[in-house]
Amino acid sequence: MARKAKKRRYSRSSGSDVESEMRRYKKGTAKSGRGGRGGRVKSRKQAIAIGLSKARKKGKKVPKKASKRKTSKKKTAKKSSKTTSKRKSAKRSR
Repeated sequence: MARKAKKRRYSRSSGSDVESEMRRYKKGTAKSGRGGRGGRVKSRKQAIAIGLSKARKKGKKVPKKASKRKTSKKKTAKKSSKTTSKRKSAKRSR
């Protein structure tokens, strides 16, 4: 039998960083942005993301962020092809 692919794993210590950030969020003292200048954290997802980024900075085992480059390239390619076709048709009608 073939082996199953391993799932993405987080270290236990990175989980504790997220846990401490969630405590700060529930207390209402969690701040976003550089040096906490961005304002209060308003969502659970945002608090989790801050905890994970802190764990990454400490060098703990956290999976990499999902890259958005693949989708953005496809969108820009489609937009550019549409705009060029409109320009060509506009020139022909004049």
